[in-house]
Formats: sequence, C-alpha cells, structure tokens
Amino acid sequence: MTNIHSEELLSLYLRLWNNRQLRKKEQKPEEIISELIRRELLDENAHPRTRKSSYEKFYLSITRLAESEALTADEKQELLSLYIEEMKTLQK
Repeated sequence: MTNIHSEELLSLYLRLWNNRQLRKKEQKPEEIISELIRRELLDENAHPRTRKSSYEKFYLSITRLAESEALTADEKQELLSLYIEEMKTLQK
C-alpha cells in the first residue's frame, strides 16, 4: 500500500478523526481506511441536508490534516496520498 503499514495508517487516521466509528471490523485495515475516507469525502457522516460537495470535503479534510500537530510530515504525506487516491476513485 504505502511506506507506512496499513494498520498504522488506520491508527493515524483515527487519531486525526477521533470520533469516527468503524462499521465492519472483519475487514482488512486498508479496506477500513479506504471506506472511512470515502465516507468522509462523500460527507456521509453529516445529515443529508447539510452535506457538502466532495471537493469541499476534500479541501476541509486536507486542511485539517495539514494543520494537525499530532502527525509528522511523513505521516501527513501518507494520509494525503490516501485522500488523493480515494478522491480520484470517486471522480471516475
């Protein structure tokens, strides 16, 4: 997947978004983090009337990631790569 192990990436994501709930614990860590990022970009955690576009959610998520003091530059880069990858998938 990336230089950082997928289990560690999931842990980093959950550190940044500490209120996220996991739905399927029998999934592989890379599947879980992909689903969490997809749900974030589609704003599925918000009420349907208040949902933002995937571009706006991408911007807000990346801004939060960049401003995080809890993550190193390498960790931020790894998570950023996952966000970009998932956004490309959503745009197909």
